[in-house]
Amino acid sequence: MSHQKTAEQILELVGGEKNIQHVIHCITRLRFNLHDQSLAKQNKAKIEAIKGVMGVNVSGDQFQVIIGNDVPKVYEELTKIAHISSGSGGNGEKKKVNVISSIFDVISGSFTPLLPAIAGAGMIKGILAILAALNWVSPESHAYIILNAIGDGAFYFLPILLALSVAKKFGSNIYVAGAIATSLLHPTMTALLGAGEPVEFLGLPVTAVTYSSTVIPILLAIWLTTYVEKAFDRIIPSMLKLIFVPTFTLLVMVPVTLIAIGPLGTILGNWLSIGVDFLFEHTGILAGLLLGGTFSLIIMTGMHYALTPIIVNNLATKGYDMLIPHMLVANMGQAGAAFAVALRSKNRSFKSIAMSTSITALMGVTEPAMYGVNMRLKKPFIGALIGGAVGGAYFSAVGVKYFILGGNVGLPGLASFIGDTFFLALLGVPIAFIAGALATFLLGFDDIEEEETSEETVPETNNEVLSVTQEELVSPLKGQVVELKDVSDAVFSSEAMGKGIAILPSEGKVVAPADGVVTTLFATKHAIGIKTNNGAEVLIHVGIDTVQLDGKHFTAHIEQDATVKAGELLVEFDIEAIKEAGYEVVTPIIVTNTPDYTDITALKKDHVDRNEKLLAIS
Repeated sequence: MSHQKTAEQILELVGGEKNIQHVIHCITRLRFNLHDQSLAKQNKAKIEAIKGVMGVNVSGDQFQVIIGNDVPKVYEELTKIAHISSGSGGNGEKKKVNVISSIFDVISGSFTPLLPAIAGAGMIKGILAILAALNWVSPESHAYIILNAIGDGAFYFLPILLALSVAKKFGSNIYVAGAIATSLLHPTMTALLGAGEPVEFLGLPVTAVTYSSTVIPILLAIWLTTYVEKAFDRIIPSMLKLIFVPTFTLLVMVPVTLIAIGPLGTILGNWLSIGVDFLFEHTGILAGLLLGGTFSLIIMTGMHYALTPIIVNNLATKGYDMLIPHMLVANMGQAGAAFAVALRSKNRSFKSIAMSTSITALMGVTEPAMYGVNMRLKKPFIGALIGGAVGGAYFSAVGVKYFILGGNVGLPGLASFIGDTFFLALLGVPIAFIAGALATFLLGFDDIEEEETSEETVPETNNEVLSVTQEELVSPLKGQVVELKDVSDAVFSSEAMGKGIAILPSEGKVVAPADGVVTTLFATKHAIGIKTNNGAEVLIHVGIDTVQLDGKHFTAHIEQDATVKAGELLVEFDIEAIKEAGYEVVTPIIVTNTPDYTDITALKKDHVDRNEKLLAIS
């Protein structure tokens, strides 16, 4: 593959140098911010047809071209021919802010840190429901009461947890935000609002609202709190800020929330839940057909983040949700379509890719199948949508419910459906999968020519001997070992970049895993590539999607092309600051030249210290 030619074709089809406002690259994608995105969108099919391009994704105001392992080389050629500096655009204009994308970012960044607590509590509620249904525990027993409190606690006090998370996202004082939420849930306040008597504050009526387990009132309240707090911070003298900024913020925001924001947020939340219920109760199969058939498109645009408050609100107030099941069948439709491609394709290399991505889609990771196979061939993507629509229609017809908020919407996440519709949910998986596969078979597709992949997949036989040998890599970080399949980014969990392991760091330091040379140091300092003296090519990627931080919270202690020794400090990063910015810090360590080895084995399964043996490669 000619990286220069690939870059030239991409540059022309995105509208040329003058249309580029800003361009960076992460580990797999060129991420363009364009002055006129429509120019690139109308050439989407042509861009996907470029040799070396795996797919195209449009997310908010960002036009993403998926390249894979060779993205640094294509990016380098792009910056040369487009005369743009690293990580910037042709005229250096500031990146535009997309309001819708910003809203989705706030919702996602606020709810993501809460998911472990909610998922854990939800799982306990599910287990307790099973124990009660089997009469293994009495609802009057102390064990049941304690377990029920554990399961219900995170949901009942959800406004407090959410207040802390939203305040972090907006950069306001998390403890003042928590104090506002605790005021709303105070037993005296709850009793006052639930007494059925008129309530007023300084002559203004206070609407009787139940705040436990709600999400929208506190979202709106803390959003407004950030502006109120900053206003007081500007006008109050420095020596008095510590006492009077929080005092005045609480005195203003708690009454404003009780009188105006709380009732408005509750009404909005109720309307959303009523709207979803109405959709399923009155449109029946049609609702499931539309939702299941479009969920893949919703995820591609990022609009699924807008559904998060509705889903959490449904689980907290009703104990179940009916939106998430349609995401499951949409994923199964993608898996079925990729499976059909694997069966029908005559291209041996592409057949293997389609089969492996089908399996990862079944596990709930659909990006490789969606972008690398189905969208690339176009008609299989339609087949995948049909599979999701058929599965959604079935789920809607039988009323499948989702009971436990978890992080996976694939086969590993089926435990979240445990309840009175569990076996109906299980049946929906093969229905959507088979429908997606069958639709793809009937629609057909233009197969990838064997010649297209042969140049990329068959090594050149120029009598060179690969300089790789057996070695052991030490851990570049201290923290908890995480299997690669459990990483939330599909590019890593599907092993598309290569085999390896991940670490959830407890300390913000990255050291060299072996003696070698730093072959890549991203300008954003979040990813480091090292080629060891024994030939292993190792990628250390700190966090997920942290390229968006543009180097903030990272400090590099080495330069590209530097020779390093095992254990030498490479990069430092601020774990808490990265988390507060809404990004995961789990760090994949990948052997990117995996095909050169017969075996890559993890030597640690739980906690690991820096410089402890981590991976054996042979």
